[in-house]
Amino acid sequence: MTCAPPSYVQLWRSGELVRRAEVAWEMLRHCQLCPHRCGVDRLAGEHGRCRSGVMPKVGSWNLHPWEEPPISGTRGSGTIFFSGCTGRCQFCQNYPISQLGVGREVTVERLAEMMLELQRKGAHNINLVTATHWVAAVLAALPHALEGGLSLPLLYNTSGFERTETLALLDNVVDIWLPDAKYADDAVALRLSGFPSYCAHNRAALREMLRQVGHELVLDDQGIACRGLIVRHMVLPDSVSDTAETLRWIAENLGRQVYVSLMAQYFPAYQCVGDPVLGRKITEAEYEDAFAALDAVGLENGWVQDLAD
Repeated sequence: MTCAPPSYVQLWRSGELVRRAEVAWEMLRHCQLCPHRCGVDRLAGEHGRCRSGVMPKVGSWNLHPWEEPPISGTRGSGTIFFSGCTGRCQFCQNYPISQLGVGREVTVERLAEMMLELQRKGAHNINLVTATHWVAAVLAALPHALEGGLSLPLLYNTSGFERTETLALLDNVVDIWLPDAKYADDAVALRLSGFPSYCAHNRAALREMLRQVGHELVLDDQGIACRGLIVRHMVLPDSVSDTAETLRWIAENLGRQVYVSLMAQYFPAYQCVGDPVLGRKITEAEYEDAFAALDAVGLENGWVQDLAD
């Protein structure tokens, strides 16, 4: 099958996309984009928890071949890695960009050009990595990208620490949701990632994403995703992420047909190098336990990884 044009095309034609961009931009005046709700005036140059101002800051953009198969496909996912983050993950594997602020500020017009450059390179989608604190910039850039001929699905790649009010601005803008479900324990989420009340915010966000796109992962004739939801969970050493409980909640609350990516790629990075618990990769037995938990709750759609990857 050939996928329908991305939903944001109709929003652009109706003027709704511009209206939502204006709403999101105004939210920066007393920033409420993420659950931290810092209330800083980013339009006046103030920085909140994400350490970000008003102009989007991009760490890198390129074709990425290592996402899930229907995301990377044969030509790669067009990733745009945004600088800054709403979290403080002690084990972040992208910490130079997320925590140290590596990147450069660009205009929304330049952000639109990046999307078009990735499309010309053959990307299957535009993959917005850690874009929560840049939602206003993304919405403002899209009309410029559409004027230049953007026609790829828009993918939102997130820690899952989101406000449903912000996600509502992305309804029929984002085609593919790629959120994490990191934790099942708020105390662990706060200690390791600086996320207060993570479970409530994450689970409300997952429900909202599911409401927007449904259970079906829509694929084209080449098996490339056009629309849908894939929930990621990375297994951490010593059951720190409480994988079994996370997967149980997903199965019972999102449905057993939801697509799950069970990730084995953890390695100690950033502040976890040398940590007595998180200072090692997961073991084969730990990943086998995670796979058994996935099977026990009946989650059959999605992907597991080879521990050797």
